[in-house]
Amino acid sequence: MTLVENCNVPGYTHSVDAKKYAAMKKALLKILPKGPPGITQQEMFATVPRYLPEDDFPGGAKAEWWAKTVQLDLEAKGIVDRDTKSKPLRWYRVR
Repeated sequence: MTLVENCNVPGYTHSVDAKKYAAMKKALLKILPKGPPGITQQEMFATVPRYLPEDDFPGGAKAEWWAKTVQLDLEAKGIVDRDTKSKPLRWYRVR
C-alpha cells in the first residue's frame, strides 16, 4: 500500500494499492505534456488506458478513478499542475 494526498483537501491522505498506483503514475507521466496548455480530464481518461498493464486494469477497469486519484496526488506533490484559466481545466507536468 502507498499513501496518496489530495490537493483539494490539504492534510487528507488515504492508502491505495502500490502496484496500481505505480502503473498509473507511469502512464500519466507518459501522456501529460511538459508545460501548458496540457490536456483535459476527458483526454486524460481517453488516453491513459492504452498505457496500463492489462493484468492490473483488465479492459481499462477503474482506470478513470485511478487516473483522478493519482493526478490529484501528483498535483499535491507539485509534480503536476492545472491551468485554472482554461475551460475545461487542463493538466500538465511541472517536473
